[in-house]
Amino acid sequence: MRPTGKLHLGNYMGALYNWVRLQHDYNCYFFVADWHALTTDYADTSNLRQNTIDVTLDWLAAGLDPERCVLFVQSLVPQHAELHLLLSMIMPLGWLERVPTYKEQQQQLEEKDLTTYGFLGYPLLMATDILIYQADFVPVGQDQVAHVEVTREVARRFNHFYPGKAAPILPEPQVLLTPSPKLPGTDGRKMSKSYGNTILLTDPAPLVRQKLKTMVTDPARVRRSDPGNPDVCPVGDLHKVFSTPDTLEKVYAGCRSAGIGCIECKGWAADAIIAELEPMQQRRKKYEEQPALVHDILHSGSKLARARAEETMEQVRDAMHLLKPEEGERAQ
Repeated sequence: MRPTGKLHLGNYMGALYNWVRLQHDYNCYFFVADWHALTTDYADTSNLRQNTIDVTLDWLAAGLDPERCVLFVQSLVPQHAELHLLLSMIMPLGWLERVPTYKEQQQQLEEKDLTTYGFLGYPLLMATDILIYQADFVPVGQDQVAHVEVTREVARRFNHFYPGKAAPILPEPQVLLTPSPKLPGTDGRKMSKSYGNTILLTDPAPLVRQKLKTMVTDPARVRRSDPGNPDVCPVGDLHKVFSTPDTLEKVYAGCRSAGIGCIECKGWAADAIIAELEPMQQRRKKYEEQPALVHDILHSGSKLARARAEETMEQVRDAMHLLKPEEGERAQ
């Protein structure tokens, strides 16, 4: 994840919720992508360190366990930069220019100058992040499948030029599709910090209730007596993700018959969200009280990541006939 500050419910349900479950079944590497943040936010890096800590705190609060997975910071593993440089030697420019998000983000972030070498190379850095761990799977939603396909193409091209002695050095990773439920923001659009419509994982209960009270609902329900449809209501979407089957049944019956009003329905949604957030907030508080422990977790994880990444780089350097560094010269 890019460190853009504290995480919101969209980040949680879109990725983090799945990560917590995957750590029990796979050997997982999760990292704070601080170099990726620089591709769009290079002009102001004043909050980068604190944002990195905030993202990590939210990960730990959600249940990522450093005993079960590797948590690290991208910039603390210099092998990412080395492999990115080497792969850039064989990366066709057209492959980068055709990535859909390249032009989309330039249009969405018109206030920023994204005509930079770093932003153009963003998909290759993303591919590097995956390939350097010789990953079997990449957990993504459907909207990220194209990025994984770029990674597979890069691996294929590298392996064509530099075949391994017994097997391909950079295996083509498979997509591991994970559920990514529709989670609207308070204005009905996709939950996003850029829209200012988020509910943060750290929002206290009163603030969650306040944000829900202003949330848009089914436009057909103009008056209290008008029946509504939870399937076209953003609050209904929240119920589908967070509420119990019993509550959801009451929502459908009450909304469609106008037996309940939107305020009551929003209150039930707030109850469900708060019940999800409170255990996370309690865990986060414990880690906030131990800042040295959080730093230790990131540095220990980064050490493990460096060791694993170095294994790949030794194979890459050998295949490309680069001089082997002396023992003391390796980036550790």
